[in-house]
Amino acid sequence: MILQRAFAAGKMPHAHIFAGIEGVGKYKTACEWAKLLLCEDVTIGGDFADSCGRCESCRSFDAGSHPDFNLVYKELLQYTKDNKNKTTPLQLPIDVIREFLIEKASNKPGLSKRRVFVVSEAEKLNNSSQNAMMKVLEEPPAYCCIILLCTRMENLLPTTKSRCRIIRFSDIDEDKIIEKLEHIGTGKKQAQYFARLAQGSLGRGCQLAELELADANLYETKKELINSLADCQYRDCLELAQWLLGESKNIADIWGKLEPDTSKSDIKRRSQKILVEIIISALHDVVRLNVTGEKELANFDQKTQVKKLAERFDTETAGEKIADCYRTLRWIEAAVNEKLIFDQLLLNLAISDTIESR
Repeated sequence: MILQRAFAAGKMPHAHIFAGIEGVGKYKTACEWAKLLLCEDVTIGGDFADSCGRCESCRSFDAGSHPDFNLVYKELLQYTKDNKNKTTPLQLPIDVIREFLIEKASNKPGLSKRRVFVVSEAEKLNNSSQNAMMKVLEEPPAYCCIILLCTRMENLLPTTKSRCRIIRFSDIDEDKIIEKLEHIGTGKKQAQYFARLAQGSLGRGCQLAELELADANLYETKKELINSLADCQYRDCLELAQWLLGESKNIADIWGKLEPDTSKSDIKRRSQKILVEIIISALHDVVRLNVTGEKELANFDQKTQVKKLAERFDTETAGEKIADCYRTLRWIEAAVNEKLIFDQLLLNLAISDTIESR
């Protein structure tokens, strides 16, 4: 609505940052905004504007073949001049920004009056990439519109943020996520757990549900993992870590079939992160149990196991363990050896003055 009003009023910044957690509609909104910007026969009524859906531009956009719509993402590195067949990097490299944004921005639109660039995972733009596109953000051609999709605003330079209008996307209500997941065929318990694990992200919840429906067995894996954590002894950690590696590989194999265009290294990291997030969900439940009782536990179906964890970890200790888990997520993003990651994580969870050895 904010964007439509801005269009109707003729007050449209040349660059936006759509900020929010993954899966809350940033990309979908960017596409609808781009379609409106490119439309040849916009419908305007008062403070409302919308694309017509009938013109050549709208038809081309809906067909996925609009020449003036440009999606910029890190996997494009292999299509740059000097990086053919290179492995997809962790960050969004400067070569991609130069060839698929800066150079293309200098070309006039071919079908519409504007050219629209949507930069996916803008939080992965390194400083060199951001500095390279600073000029096009400061002095863009009149026809150029740029949208940065970002999940972590702290990763963007102040100079980048100051040159864009920031639109923040809020979390999705849990009940709506559950309703959607049940609609696509997820069981009631699974839908409730995935909705809580997704923490307000509809897209994330759907992603988890799709993996479950593709036989990734996420729900059974989470139940077994929390069972193991509840009775985790120091001597069990290495074996449990090896099991986690096998489960993450299984998830990655299925995920790769669902998203064949996504880099294998990204899918591998995502699969490992899901398992760490499951552990985080259990530790958050420990904090909830210690502070507010059994209300709204993510692992509502494993209260006994959560209570066992709460007997071992008080609120402060559970908070420290959660911090360890988030440190593990950063290591995963940094591509640290996965076996070392899981070994260290589980040993940290098991080593505690409140854990009795046998």
